[in-house]
Amino acid sequence: MIKVAFFDAKAYDRPSFEHYGSMHDLQFRFLETKLNEDTVELARDCDAVCVFVNDTVNAAVIDKLYSMGVKLIALRSAGYNNVDVQAAFGKIHVVHVPAYSPYAVAEHTMALLLTSVRRIHKAYNRTREFNFSLNGLTGFDFHGKTVGVIGTGKIGRIFIDICRGFGMKVIAYDRFPARDSGIEYVTLDELFSRSDVISLHCPLTDETRHMIDAAAIEKMKKGVVIVNTSRGALIDAEALLEGIKARKIGAACLDVYEEEADIFFEDRSGHILNDELLARLISMPNVIVTSHQAFLTEEALNNIAETTVGNIVSCFEHDGICDNELCYRCGDIEHCKKERKEKCF
Repeated sequence: MIKVAFFDAKAYDRPSFEHYGSMHDLQFRFLETKLNEDTVELARDCDAVCVFVNDTVNAAVIDKLYSMGVKLIALRSAGYNNVDVQAAFGKIHVVHVPAYSPYAVAEHTMALLLTSVRRIHKAYNRTREFNFSLNGLTGFDFHGKTVGVIGTGKIGRIFIDICRGFGMKVIAYDRFPARDSGIEYVTLDELFSRSDVISLHCPLTDETRHMIDAAAIEKMKKGVVIVNTSRGALIDAEALLEGIKARKIGAACLDVYEEEADIFFEDRSGHILNDELLARLISMPNVIVTSHQAFLTEEALNNIAETTVGNIVSCFEHDGICDNELCYRCGDIEHCKKERKEKCF
Protein backbone atom coordinates (compact mmCIF):
# COMPACT_ATOMS: atom_id res chain seq x y z
CA MET A 1 0.00 0.00 0.00
CA ILE A 2 1.23 3.49 -0.91
CA LYS A 3 0.70 5.99 1.91
CA VAL A 4 0.17 9.62 0.92
CA ALA A 5 0.05 12.65 3.24
CA PHE A 6 -2.50 14.97 1.62
CA PHE A 7 -1.88 18.55 2.81
CA ASP A 8 -4.28 21.52 2.70
CA ALA A 9 -7.22 19.16 2.20
CA LYS A 10 -10.66 20.65 1.54
CA ALA A 11 -14.09 19.07 1.61
CA TYR A 12 -14.32 19.25 -2.18
CA ASP A 13 -11.02 17.33 -2.57
CA ARG A 14 -11.90 14.16 -0.73
CA PRO A 15 -14.65 12.48 -2.84
CA SER A 16 -12.70 12.35 -6.10
CA PHE A 17 -9.38 11.42 -4.48
CA GLU A 18 -11.00 8.72 -2.34
CA HIS A 19 -12.69 7.36 -5.46
CA TYR A 20 -9.54 7.10 -7.57
CA GLY A 21 -7.39 6.10 -4.60
CA SER A 22 -9.68 3.14 -3.91
CA MET A 23 -9.12 1.92 -7.46
CA HIS A 24 -5.42 1.55 -6.66
CA ASP A 25 -3.49 0.62 -3.55
CA LEU A 26 -3.40 4.18 -2.18
CA GLN A 27 -4.12 5.33 1.37
CA PHE A 28 -4.59 9.08 1.80
CA ARG A 29 -3.93 10.82 5.11
CA PHE A 30 -6.06 13.96 4.68
CA LEU A 31 -4.64 16.93 6.60
CA GLU A 32 -6.28 20.35 6.78
CA THR A 33 -3.00 22.08 7.57
CA LYS A 34 -0.68 23.38 4.87
CA LEU A 35 2.73 21.83 4.37
CA ASN A 36 5.60 23.94 5.69
CA GLU A 37 8.64 23.60 7.95
CA ASP A 38 6.42 23.39 11.05
CA THR A 39 4.04 20.72 9.73
CA VAL A 40 6.34 18.53 7.64
CA GLU A 41 6.61 15.99 10.48
CA LEU A 42 2.98 15.01 9.75
CA ALA A 43 4.25 13.21 6.65
CA ARG A 44 6.31 10.74 8.66
CA ASP A 45 5.78 7.11 7.63
CA CYS A 46 4.32 8.19 4.28
CA ASP A 47 5.70 7.33 0.86
CA ALA A 48 4.52 10.53 -0.80
CA VAL A 49 3.02 13.94 -0.10
CA CYS A 50 0.25 15.56 -2.12
CA VAL A 51 0.36 19.37 -2.10
CA PHE A 52 -1.48 22.37 -3.53
CA VAL A 53 -0.56 25.90 -4.58
CA ASN A 54 -0.20 27.45 -1.11
CA ASP A 55 1.86 24.69 0.49
CA THR A 56 5.49 25.65 1.09
CA VAL A 57 7.88 23.08 -0.36
CA ASN A 58 11.23 24.81 0.04
CA ALA A 59 14.69 23.29 0.46
CA ALA A 60 14.28 22.83 4.22
CA VAL A 61 10.96 21.00 3.80
CA ILE A 62 12.40 18.86 1.01
CA ASP A 63 15.42 17.89 3.11
CA LYS A 64 13.15 16.88 5.99
CA LEU A 65 10.88 14.86 3.70
CA TYR A 66 13.93 13.14 2.22
CA SER A 67 15.30 12.30 5.67
CA MET A 68 11.95 10.69 6.55
CA GLY A 69 12.03 8.51 3.45
CA VAL A 70 9.38 10.34 1.41
CA LYS A 71 10.01 9.53 -2.24
CA LEU A 72 7.51 11.68 -4.13
CA ILE A 73 5.98 15.18 -4.09
CA ALA A 74 2.73 15.09 -6.06
CA LEU A 75 1.32 18.50 -6.93
CA ARG A 76 -2.41 18.57 -7.61
CA SER A 77 -1.95 21.72 -9.68
CA ALA A 78 -0.25 22.80 -12.88
CA GLY A 79 1.86 25.53 -11.28
CA TYR A 80 4.92 24.58 -9.24
CA ASN A 81 6.46 27.90 -8.22
CA ASN A 82 5.96 26.92 -4.56
CA VAL A 83 8.28 23.91 -4.95
CA ASP A 84 12.06 24.21 -5.04
CA VAL A 85 12.50 21.79 -7.90
CA GLN A 86 16.26 22.32 -7.93
CA ALA A 87 16.54 21.34 -4.26
CA ALA A 88 14.43 18.23 -4.92
CA PHE A 89 16.60 16.99 -7.78
CA GLY A 90 18.44 13.83 -6.82
CA LYS A 91 16.37 13.40 -3.64
CA ILE A 92 12.63 13.37 -4.25
CA HIS A 93 10.75 13.12 -7.53
CA VAL A 94 8.21 15.87 -8.28
CA VAL A 95 5.11 15.46 -10.47
CA HIS A 96 2.28 17.83 -11.38
CA VAL A 97 -1.01 18.02 -13.27
CA PRO A 98 -0.18 19.91 -16.47
CA ALA A 99 -3.80 20.22 -17.61
CA TYR A 100 -7.00 19.47 -15.73
CA SER A 101 -9.64 21.72 -17.28
CA PRO A 102 -8.36 24.71 -19.19
CA TYR A 103 -11.99 25.49 -19.97
CA ALA A 104 -12.73 26.03 -16.27
CA VAL A 105 -10.08 28.75 -15.89
CA ALA A 106 -10.77 30.41 -19.25
CA GLU A 107 -14.51 30.51 -18.60
CA HIS A 108 -14.02 31.95 -15.12
CA THR A 109 -11.79 34.63 -16.64
CA MET A 110 -14.60 35.71 -18.96
CA ALA A 111 -17.11 35.46 -16.12
CA LEU A 112 -15.04 37.92 -14.08
CA LEU A 113 -14.72 40.24 -17.06
CA LEU A 114 -18.45 40.24 -17.81
CA THR A 115 -19.32 40.72 -14.16
CA SER A 116 -16.99 43.68 -13.84
CA VAL A 117 -17.71 45.46 -17.12
CA ARG A 118 -21.50 45.01 -16.98
CA ARG A 119 -21.67 45.66 -13.21
CA ILE A 120 -23.57 42.43 -12.62
CA HIS A 121 -22.39 42.12 -9.02
CA LYS A 122 -23.62 45.63 -8.23
CA ALA A 123 -26.97 45.01 -9.95
CA TYR A 124 -27.43 41.76 -8.00
CA ASN A 125 -26.88 43.51 -4.68
CA ARG A 126 -29.25 46.35 -5.64
CA THR A 127 -32.17 44.27 -6.78
CA ARG A 128 -32.03 42.11 -3.66
CA GLU A 129 -32.86 45.33 -1.81
CA PHE A 130 -35.55 46.20 -4.42
CA ASN A 131 -33.40 49.00 -5.80
CA PHE A 132 -33.98 48.94 -9.55
CA SER A 133 -32.06 52.09 -10.46
CA LEU A 134 -29.62 51.83 -13.38
CA ASN A 135 -27.48 54.75 -12.27
CA GLY A 136 -23.78 53.85 -12.26
CA LEU A 137 -24.28 50.51 -14.04
CA THR A 138 -23.19 51.57 -17.54
CA GLY A 139 -20.67 49.18 -19.07
CA PHE A 140 -19.16 48.88 -22.54
CA ASP A 141 -19.41 46.49 -25.50
CA PHE A 142 -16.74 43.83 -25.84
CA HIS A 143 -17.32 43.72 -29.59
CA GLY A 144 -14.55 45.56 -31.38
CA LYS A 145 -12.39 46.01 -28.28
CA THR A 146 -8.79 44.80 -28.20
CA VAL A 147 -7.84 42.14 -25.65
CA GLY A 148 -4.19 41.45 -24.93
CA VAL A 149 -3.51 37.89 -23.79
CA ILE A 150 -0.21 37.22 -22.05
CA GLY A 151 0.53 33.50 -22.30
CA THR A 152 -0.94 31.34 -25.04
CA GLY A 153 -0.86 27.87 -23.56
CA LYS A 154 -4.05 25.80 -23.45
CA ILE A 155 -5.89 28.19 -21.11
CA GLY A 156 -4.79 31.29 -22.98
CA ARG A 157 -5.83 29.89 -26.36
CA ILE A 158 -9.25 28.81 -25.07
CA PHE A 159 -9.76 32.28 -23.61
CA ILE A 160 -8.79 33.72 -26.99
CA ASP A 161 -11.48 31.59 -28.65
CA ILE A 162 -14.05 32.90 -26.18
CA CYS A 163 -12.99 36.50 -26.85
CA ARG A 164 -13.24 35.97 -30.59
CA GLY A 165 -16.78 34.74 -30.04
CA PHE A 166 -17.56 38.17 -28.59
CA GLY A 167 -16.10 39.85 -31.66
CA MET A 168 -13.00 41.14 -29.86
CA LYS A 169 -9.70 41.81 -31.59
CA VAL A 170 -7.01 39.60 -30.04
CA ILE A 171 -3.31 40.33 -29.70
CA ALA A 172 -0.94 38.22 -27.62
CA TYR A 173 2.51 37.92 -26.14
CA ASP A 174 4.34 34.68 -25.43
CA ARG A 175 8.05 33.85 -25.35
CA PHE A 176 7.16 30.70 -27.26
CA PRO A 177 4.42 31.59 -29.79
CA ALA A 178 1.99 28.85 -30.78
CA ARG A 179 2.72 27.82 -34.35
CA ASP A 180 0.01 28.04 -37.01
CA SER A 181 -2.45 29.42 -34.44
CA GLY A 182 -3.57 32.48 -36.35
CA ILE A 183 -2.80 34.58 -33.26
CA GLU A 184 -1.31 38.04 -33.77
CA TYR A 185 1.78 38.14 -31.57
CA VAL A 186 3.22 41.49 -30.52
CA THR A 187 5.84 42.75 -28.11
CA LEU A 188 4.88 43.19 -24.48
CA ASP A 189 5.14 46.97 -24.76
CA GLU A 190 2.83 46.99 -27.80
CA LEU A 191 0.36 44.77 -25.99
CA PHE A 192 0.32 47.19 -23.04
CA SER A 193 -0.26 50.22 -25.26
CA ARG A 194 -2.96 48.75 -27.53
CA SER A 195 -5.11 46.66 -25.21
CA ASP A 196 -8.46 47.65 -23.75
CA VAL A 197 -8.39 44.44 -21.68
CA ILE A 198 -5.28 42.56 -20.52
CA SER A 199 -5.58 38.96 -19.31
CA LEU A 200 -2.73 36.99 -17.73
CA HIS A 201 -2.33 33.27 -18.50
CA CYS A 202 1.39 32.66 -18.01
CA PRO A 203 3.35 30.78 -15.34
CA LEU A 204 5.14 32.53 -12.49
CA THR A 205 8.91 32.54 -13.02
CA ASP A 206 11.75 34.86 -12.08
CA GLU A 207 11.22 36.60 -15.42
CA THR A 208 7.45 37.04 -15.10
CA ARG A 209 7.30 38.06 -11.42
CA HIS A 210 5.77 41.56 -11.20
CA MET A 211 5.58 41.80 -14.99
CA ILE A 212 2.67 44.15 -14.32
CA ASP A 213 4.41 46.87 -12.33
CA ALA A 214 4.32 50.68 -12.24
CA ALA A 215 6.36 50.95 -15.45
CA ALA A 216 4.08 48.55 -17.30
CA ILE A 217 0.93 50.30 -16.07
CA GLU A 218 2.31 53.64 -17.27
CA LYS A 219 2.40 52.22 -20.83
CA MET A 220 -1.25 51.09 -20.74
CA LYS A 221 -4.36 52.81 -22.03
CA LYS A 222 -6.31 54.91 -19.58
CA GLY A 223 -9.23 52.79 -18.38
CA VAL A 224 -7.63 49.41 -19.14
CA VAL A 225 -9.18 46.35 -17.48
CA ILE A 226 -6.68 43.86 -16.02
CA VAL A 227 -7.63 40.24 -15.33
CA ASN A 228 -5.45 37.72 -13.51
CA THR A 229 -6.49 34.09 -13.10
CA SER A 230 -2.94 32.72 -13.21
CA ARG A 231 -0.56 33.57 -10.33
CA GLY A 232 -0.81 36.51 -7.97
CA ALA A 233 2.84 37.58 -8.10
CA LEU A 234 2.57 38.34 -11.82
CA ILE A 235 1.18 41.69 -10.61
CA ASP A 236 2.80 44.14 -8.23
CA ALA A 237 -0.28 44.69 -6.06
CA GLU A 238 0.93 48.03 -4.71
CA ALA A 239 1.47 49.35 -8.23
CA LEU A 240 -1.96 48.03 -9.20
CA LEU A 241 -3.60 49.89 -6.32
CA GLU A 242 -1.79 53.11 -7.25
CA GLY A 243 -2.91 52.68 -10.86
CA ILE A 244 -6.50 52.29 -9.74
CA LYS A 245 -6.31 55.33 -7.46
CA ALA A 246 -4.81 57.38 -10.31
CA ARG A 247 -7.77 56.36 -12.55
CA LYS A 248 -5.30 54.82 -15.00
CA ILE A 249 -6.73 51.31 -14.47
CA GLY A 250 -10.45 51.15 -15.14
CA ALA A 251 -11.02 47.83 -13.40
CA ALA A 252 -9.18 44.82 -11.99
CA CYS A 253 -10.47 41.26 -11.79
CA LEU A 254 -8.33 39.05 -9.56
CA ASP A 255 -8.71 35.36 -8.82
CA VAL A 256 -5.21 35.26 -7.33
CA TYR A 257 -3.15 37.48 -5.05
CA GLU A 258 0.57 37.51 -4.27
CA GLU A 259 0.14 37.07 -0.51
CA GLU A 260 -2.88 34.77 -0.66
CA ALA A 261 -1.32 31.76 1.08
CA ASP A 262 -2.73 32.42 4.56
CA ILE A 263 -5.98 34.02 3.36
CA PHE A 264 -7.51 32.33 0.33
CA PHE A 265 -9.47 29.08 0.73
CA GLU A 266 -10.28 30.08 4.35
CA ASP A 267 -13.31 31.72 6.01
CA ARG A 268 -12.02 35.02 7.38
CA SER A 269 -15.44 36.66 7.66
CA GLY A 270 -15.30 36.85 11.45
CA HIS A 271 -11.80 38.30 11.59
CA ILE A 272 -10.05 41.57 10.87
CA LEU A 273 -8.05 41.17 7.67
CA ASN A 274 -4.42 41.91 8.51
CA ASP A 275 -3.42 42.34 4.87
CA GLU A 276 -4.13 46.06 4.43
CA LEU A 277 -3.23 46.03 0.74
CA LEU A 278 -5.74 43.30 -0.07
CA ALA A 279 -8.37 45.01 2.09
CA ARG A 280 -7.87 48.26 0.18
CA LEU A 281 -8.09 46.49 -3.17
CA ILE A 282 -11.32 44.75 -2.20
CA SER A 283 -12.76 48.07 -1.02
CA MET A 284 -12.32 49.63 -4.46
CA PRO A 285 -15.61 49.79 -6.42
CA ASN A 286 -13.91 48.68 -9.65
CA VAL A 287 -12.12 45.63 -8.23
CA ILE A 288 -13.50 42.08 -8.10
CA VAL A 289 -11.65 39.43 -6.10
CA THR A 290 -12.48 35.73 -6.10
CA SER A 291 -10.62 33.28 -3.90
CA HIS A 292 -8.56 31.26 -6.40
CA GLN A 293 -11.66 29.46 -7.61
CA ALA A 294 -11.14 29.56 -11.38
CA PHE A 295 -10.24 25.85 -11.41
CA LEU A 296 -13.22 24.82 -9.28
CA THR A 297 -15.54 22.78 -11.49
CA GLU A 298 -16.65 19.18 -11.13
CA GLU A 299 -14.81 18.26 -14.30
CA ALA A 300 -11.57 19.86 -13.13
CA LEU A 301 -11.68 18.25 -9.68
CA ASN A 302 -12.25 14.85 -11.26
CA ASN A 303 -9.39 15.32 -13.72
CA ILE A 304 -7.02 16.59 -11.01
CA ALA A 305 -7.68 13.54 -8.84
CA GLU A 306 -7.45 11.07 -11.71
CA THR A 307 -4.17 12.51 -12.99
CA THR A 308 -2.60 12.92 -9.55
CA VAL A 309 -3.40 9.34 -8.55
CA GLY A 310 -2.10 8.17 -11.93
CA ASN A 311 1.12 10.11 -11.36
CA ILE A 312 1.63 8.54 -7.95
CA VAL A 313 0.96 5.03 -9.20
CA SER A 314 3.30 5.52 -12.19
CA CYS A 315 6.15 6.60 -9.92
CA PHE A 316 5.86 3.62 -7.61
CA GLU A 317 5.08 0.88 -10.12
CA HIS A 318 7.07 -0.77 -12.91
CA ASP A 319 9.94 1.42 -14.18
CA GLY A 320 8.88 4.50 -12.21
CA ILE A 321 8.73 6.75 -15.28
CA CYS A 322 5.98 9.39 -15.12
CA ASP A 323 5.16 11.63 -18.08
CA ASN A 324 4.24 14.47 -15.72
CA GLU A 325 7.50 14.59 -13.78
CA LEU A 326 9.17 17.96 -13.21
CA CYS A 327 12.89 17.50 -13.71
CA TYR A 328 15.72 19.94 -13.06
CA ARG A 329 18.32 17.80 -14.83
CA CYS A 330 18.36 19.49 -18.23
CA GLY A 331 17.08 22.91 -17.17
CA ASP A 332 13.81 22.60 -19.11
CA ILE A 333 11.75 21.57 -16.12
CA GLU A 334 8.52 20.59 -17.87
CA HIS A 335 9.64 19.50 -21.29
CA CYS A 336 12.64 17.24 -20.85
CA LYS A 337 10.17 14.42 -20.30
CA LYS A 338 9.48 14.38 -24.05
CA GLU A 339 12.86 12.76 -24.62
CA ARG A 340 13.07 10.79 -21.37
CA LYS A 341 13.34 7.04 -21.71
CA GLU A 342 14.38 6.41 -18.11
CA LYS A 343 13.88 7.87 -14.65
CA CYS A 344 15.17 11.40 -14.13
CA PHE A 345 17.50 10.16 -11.39
